[in-house]
Amino acid sequence: MTRRVGLHTLWLLCACALLAYMAMTRGALQISSDQIWQILLGQGASNVKLIVLEWRLPRVLMALLIGAALGISGAIFQSLLRNPLGSPDILGFNTGAYSGVLVALVLFNQSVTAMLIIVGISVRALLMALNSWLIISASLESALSAGLWSAGSLNGITWAKTPPVIAVLLLALLLMALLARRMRLLEMGDDTACALGVPVERSRMWLMLIGVVLTAASTALVGPISFVALLAPQIARRLGGGVKGALPLAALCGALLLIAADFAAQHLFLPYQLPDGVITVILGGLYLIALLVREARRQ
Repeated sequence: MTRRVGLHTLWLLCACALLAYMAMTRGALQISSDQIWQILLGQGASNVKLIVLEWRLPRVLMALLIGAALGISGAIFQSLLRNPLGSPDILGFNTGAYSGVLVALVLFNQSVTAMLIIVGISVRALLMALNSWLIISASLESALSAGLWSAGSLNGITWAKTPPVIAVLLLALLLMALLARRMRLLEMGDDTACALGVPVERSRMWLMLIGVVLTAASTALVGPISFVALLAPQIARRLGGGVKGALPLAALCGALLLIAADFAAQHLFLPYQLPDGVITVILGGLYLIALLVREARRQ
């Protein structure tokens, strides 16, 4: 790890910790740092313990974990496809979990990386049409619940809902740590990676599977939160000075983006609370507009 990457890693960790602290203490009931400390020592009022340990803490931890998972998933796909738009939400995996990958593998076999973006966008459009039809056909109560979930929200996160998702995400992140070196070598080109002893096709398939699992598990819990997987790896690449495959930075950028979006969704529009996905879509839209403006100026 270079000094630059190490410094930015430290800053991102501090920013995540600060936002986590603010999320734990701000709200309808303001909680001081002394009360937080008492709760950590097993003391404090029961109502404050309930709010901190059962309501706010799982939300904060899952925002950090899911943000990190989406950031790494985006880094995987952008690395494999060698395309800055190759994130799981652009490909359609947020809409249909792993449907895009299955169609690409079954229909296009050896040309997965060349066709995956086009196939993903097409599958995403078809699945969005199917989703719209299902919502229209559902009862009002079911449609409202589905609509809230589809916007992407951390509302209602409790410890009872998190164990399966935490287990899947941690396992996928562990496997990703074992395959991180292979991903860096694949970025040098298939021929170079093969010459260095990397089983290219098998490694690519495992990496793609891990990326899909990270996205699918996150989406299953909080709904499709767009643009975190797109933005986090690109911010990480710029912070790392253009170094590809900076997975720790991508994870921290994803965690910071999601917990910041969640904090903004809860507190910036009071008395209303917005879904997290609305905030991330705004950020992603601004980012894409900035890219278009920059490309127009270059031309």
